[in-house]
Amino acid sequence: MNKQKRRAIIAGNWKMNKTPAEAKELLNAVTPLVKDADCEVIACVPFVDLSVALEATAGTNVKIGAENCHWAESGAFTGEISAKMLKAMGIEYVIIGHSERRQYFGETDVTVNKRVRAALDAGLTVILCVGELKEEREQGITAELVALQTKVALGGVSAEELKRIVIAYEPVWAIGTGLTATADQADEVCGIIRNVLADLYGAEAAEATTIQYGGSMNDGNADELLSKEHVDGGLIGGASLVAEKFAAIVKAASK
Repeated sequence: MNKQKRRAIIAGNWKMNKTPAEAKELLNAVTPLVKDADCEVIACVPFVDLSVALEATAGTNVKIGAENCHWAESGAFTGEISAKMLKAMGIEYVIIGHSERRQYFGETDVTVNKRVRAALDAGLTVILCVGELKEEREQGITAELVALQTKVALGGVSAEELKRIVIAYEPVWAIGTGLTATADQADEVCGIIRNVLADLYGAEAAEATTIQYGGSMNDGNADELLSKEHVDGGLIGGASLVAEKFAAIVKAASK
């Protein structure tokens, strides 16, 4: 991390976990543990938990985000939630392009770009996920693939709007598998992403952009991962569901 140039962000991605009552209990446990954090702390929770999450974190340093949004403001999209709806609730962040959305729900680089555009237009800050499959890493095309995902997702995004983009590098082979990219591997790809941003927006904008690592970061490996130059935080899955583990990662990012 380089806190002189960009903000460190730890964001929990709860995925499809926690009822509203359970969400309140978890956030009530988390907030006192992270109240002195020297990094930004976000909990991205299921849609049904958003209201109670906002209530539970009111007056604290914990921000609330959603896990997805649709690209249209309204319309015949049964079961979907628009960025405008999220903004109206008081939500600040939204995850877009997570590998599980791409794998299970037909997300493509093009629809990711449309969702990014909608979220920015609604005034949200985007946590944009990019990353390669195991076979793509083995084929040696990680750099090309991650660069392509990043460029397509940011199509039509201005340098000013980039200030409301956080990029999360998530190697798909390391999500929920117990496998983790080495600290050097994570740093290398985050650096590749930063170079792509420099080509698109210039070195200054690239250096100011937060790039997280999001492949099974936990309380045991966070210190090493976050010590790397280009790893500016984490998008945390399983460990975000345990208050003490999530707080330990926040503590690592606060150093």
